[in-house]
Amino acid sequence: MSWSVRATTLAMVWVAMTMPAHADRWVASWTASAHGPYPIGNPTAQPEMKFAFPVPEQGANDQTFRLTIRPDVWGKQARIRLSNAFGTRPVTFDDVYVGLQESGSAVTAGTNSALQFAGKKSVTVPPGGSVVSDAVSLNFVRSTADPLLKGRKLSVSFHVAGQSGPMTWHAKALTTSYVTAAGAGSKGRQESERDFPFPTTSWYFLDEVDMRVGNETKVVVAFGDSITDGTATTINGDDRWPDVLSRRLHAKFGATYALVNQGIGGNRVAGPSEYTPANPIPGGPSAVSRIDRDIVALPGVASVVWMEGINDFGADTSFDAVRDGFSKGVADLRQKIPGVKVYAATLTSALNSTIATHGRPEVDAKRKALNDFLRTSKIFDGVIDFDAATLDDKTGELKPEMQPNSSTGGPGDKLHPNRVGYAAMANTIDLDMIAGRKKK
Repeated sequence: MSWSVRATTLAMVWVAMTMPAHADRWVASWTASAHGPYPIGNPTAQPEMKFAFPVPEQGANDQTFRLTIRPDVWGKQARIRLSNAFGTRPVTFDDVYVGLQESGSAVTAGTNSALQFAGKKSVTVPPGGSVVSDAVSLNFVRSTADPLLKGRKLSVSFHVAGQSGPMTWHAKALTTSYVTAAGAGSKGRQESERDFPFPTTSWYFLDEVDMRVGNETKVVVAFGDSITDGTATTINGDDRWPDVLSRRLHAKFGATYALVNQGIGGNRVAGPSEYTPANPIPGGPSAVSRIDRDIVALPGVASVVWMEGINDFGADTSFDAVRDGFSKGVADLRQKIPGVKVYAATLTSALNSTIATHGRPEVDAKRKALNDFLRTSKIFDGVIDFDAATLDDKTGELKPEMQPNSSTGGPGDKLHPNRVGYAAMANTIDLDMIAGRKKK
């Protein structure tokens, strides 16, 4: 062997020995689609917020948020995205921290770490903008596969300096977070619950948390309306159908999949035609118009499960408009994320719903027509039949056991499945299909 060949061989061996066994990359581990300015939206079990935010249009005022979120996978490094998408003035954030939630608004001692933005502890986000933080090490994460972190939650704290104006938010968190009193100042460094008296079941400003994980991890995005957002399931129970699907994926494939939820209560496929902070609706911007922000911009996306359309029909949108919206959205996804898998989920029944706009027979007829399109169209990589899993053949409604409301009690609205219904929906999903491992 010549010296040059031997030297090249030795160099290749040295490089191989010094390279990490698994290259790491950023993936979205938690999301909450920003959909409008507070208080426009559809929260569930929201406490009275007038003591935290006395004048909604003025937003936050020199106060600290401590938001509770559940990462779907954990990494040794994290970063966050703060959004001012629907604000009308610049918002300055400082003293931003992430730590392991202990209970309520308390953070586990020794886990609270400060975040920076381009090396600084404060950042000002212009109206319509967003910002991604620098990476921060999570000293309590030993490995992505640590079983003691399964189901644990992260407390993300940040101080709004001065007055924010209209707050970009996600109304339906179904998770309890916390806020200080107005004028309380910066409290994110504190680990105790003392300074966070006001609970809320919504998320504000924060719309994404990424984790640094192994290169093999792929992101699945659940995309849709209130039935993906989780209306009528448990508060703090993580029992939405995407949550149940996440647990099934992790049980079978470990941390090689991360599932994030980009549902918005009241969202539509094709409408409204225009959405601005000055002219908002509770359901936020149309699904087609938010694909870039809520799917394409996320790191690591490999597949999308899209269930939507019932709100369009409740608003008297035509079947053709919804069908065309799906076709445009799928085409955009395939063009912007080469190789992405897009799965359609059929719409569950709203027949005889107490929400009169949605419970009409003509809405049910459009729903059935859309389901036929979803089942037979060739534009999708697969179809998940949520309708078959939840339909009572005798009445055409949701099955009786899936109707009572699991969030606030009562008989339910015959539109939103409860915890029983969401579990049935998630359990009907073919995991090998979602993972791209189904044999043809």
